[in-house]
Formats: sequence, structure tokens, C-alpha cells
Amino acid sequence: MLSIYLHIPFCRRKCAYCDFFSVPGTGGRVDLYVKHLKHQLHLYQGDPRWQGPVDTVFFGGGTPSLISPTVVADLLQAIEDQYGWSERPEITLEANPETVDPDRLEGYRESGINRLSFGVQSLDSDQLEWLGRGHSNRQARKAVTQANEAGFDEISVDLIFGVPGQDRDFIGQELVEVAEWGITHLSCYGLTFEEGTPLQDRLSRGEVITLSEEEIAEQFLLIHRFLTRQGWDHYEISNYALPGHACRHNQAYWQRKPCLGLGAGAHSFVARGWGERWAVPASIETFETAMERREDPMECLERFHRKGAMNESAYLALRTRQGVDSEAFRRVFNSDLHTAYPTAFQHLENHLIHNSDHWAFKPESWLLYDHLVQEFL
Repeated sequence: MLSIYLHIPFCRRKCAYCDFFSVPGTGGRVDLYVKHLKHQLHLYQGDPRWQGPVDTVFFGGGTPSLISPTVVADLLQAIEDQYGWSERPEITLEANPETVDPDRLEGYRESGINRLSFGVQSLDSDQLEWLGRGHSNRQARKAVTQANEAGFDEISVDLIFGVPGQDRDFIGQELVEVAEWGITHLSCYGLTFEEGTPLQDRLSRGEVITLSEEEIAEQFLLIHRFLTRQGWDHYEISNYALPGHACRHNQAYWQRKPCLGLGAGAHSFVARGWGERWAVPASIETFETAMERREDPMECLERFHRKGAMNESAYLALRTRQGVDSEAFRRVFNSDLHTAYPTAFQHLENHLIHNSDHWAFKPESWLLYDHLVQEFL
């Protein structure tokens, strides 16, 4: 099975917190870029690094909902022609609420998209403006309603917590409302101040007073407790799903399954040997030049040795509620998990839980994930 990620790097404007590769773009520039996406796909016809059928496709960005349903349908047809589909493929498109309407949503559904992911981030007007979002809380509600009416059964919403001045009670109100929108998936991300973003610049100038670690932890646990009590599965640090509705594309990343990344800034994983990571440089110009010359734009970032593959397998699996499957780890690496990481089990006995031959972090320990997981690296 193969997963495919298509990076659509164009945005109407850059959000204050975003460090993903994106650029302004409309009209002809977007059309040319999409043409080159197909060229890149065709470069890998018969390439043994990636073989079908395709099980998941993810249009990420940027703002993928800036490209038309007709263009989406054309790209999906090219993927089908080259690799074919699995029995029940998951095909996701990220969308900003202000970029969709009923006709566009109906068009996406008819093109083959069967899962939408809306970047809502907040229902507070002041916070939306502070974050640099281009939609209102009314537009967010309307977009999800229209997606339901268009017949989408799989809808995800992104929310951000840890925003300076954010009120715990309002987070609770947001969760109550959003959980009733007929969605199946929620991604709840803690705000980060990434280097090179306008938000980081404001912070360095002393214009932003961040929440304390204790306040952020309280918000994380509030979200966890509310949603799990409502029957949502907290299946990864930042992700919640109703039973049976976890994002299969993201799970492919965490399980180190083959993934082909198309477009400027896209990353790929090759599952041969102990694994390889490849990436297209985050430059529209470099990507387009390579495509005009019919040259592979990817560069190899890393070829894993056995120990590196072991470490990454543990690192990624510990992001999830399921955790590390001890038997699968032993089968792949011919090593017991305790034997491979004796110090980790000594130091983290209060943070790890064991269930049916799986080892995972407790949900409250996810707050310390970046620190704790160093024991496995």
C-alpha cells in the first residue's frame, strides 16, 4: 500500500504562527504548479521505491482549497492511472473556511475527495485576528455545515490552544460546540512560536506574554478529559477521533509506511532496507526548473541504519496511544524492546503503560514527550 502527499504551497496570506512552506499565488502560477505536480508523478512510473495500490492521499499546504475541484479530479485520475486504488482509499483535502461554498464542496466530493480537514483554529474573533486567520467564526461554522450538507461523512477540524489570553472556560465552550458539528475528527495543537514567523518576531520584541507551562498543561488535560469522556479516542498527541475515524494517512507516517511526496517542500519515505527519507527543496523555482528539465527534484535526506530505524520506530510509535508493539518490534529488528532501551525503561517507569504487548506513554506524559522520548534516541 502507498500513501501520497501533494503539497499545495499557495495561500492568500500567511498566518502569523505558520512555518510551513507557503507562498502567495493565484491564477496562472497555481495552474503551472499543478501541471508540474503531474509531471513529477509521472517521473516515478515503474520506480520500485513506490508501488501501488494507493491507500491514502492528502492534499496539504498552504491552502489546497484554492485549487478547483476540476484540478483535483485531474490529479486523482493521474494517480489512479499510475497506481490504482486500494479497496477503500482515504482521500483528504485541507480547506480554509473562507475558500469554500456549497458548489465547491460538492465539486470536491464528486472529484473523489472523501475527507475534509478544516483549519478553524478558534471560534473567538479576537484570537482569529491575532493568529492572522482569514475567516470569521461564522464562516467556520458555515463551512462545516455546508460540508455536511454536501455529503461528506469524514470531516476534521483543527483547533489551537495555548494562545496568550485564551480562557479555559471558552476552550470548554468551543469543544462543546465543535463536537456537535457532525465531525468525526479533531486536531488540537498547542501554539508554538517558530523561528522566522511574525509571531516569533512579536515575542522577541516583548509584545507577547505567553502562557505558563502550567496553564498550557491545564488546557491540554482539559481537552483530553472532555473529549475522552464524550467517547473520542485520543489516538495521538494532538489528534482525536470518533471510533473508527482516525486519519489513516497520518497513521502511515507514524508507522513508517511508504509515502510519496509531490511538490515543493514535500517529504517522502521509502521503506526499503532500514528506510530512507527524501524531500523536494522548499522552492517553487527549483521545483519548476527540475520539472521543465524532467529531472527528479528529490534529494535524499537520510538512509537509516538499523539503530536509527529502531530509534525512529520507537519515537514515532510513542506519539500514539497504541504505542510500540513489542512483538512487531522484535520481529523487524530481532531485538527485544527492553534489551534495546534498558535505560529508558528504568528512567520512565512512571510514564509508561503496558497493554497487550504494547508500550505507550500515559496521556499526561505526552506533555513531556519531547523530553521523555530522548531516552529512546
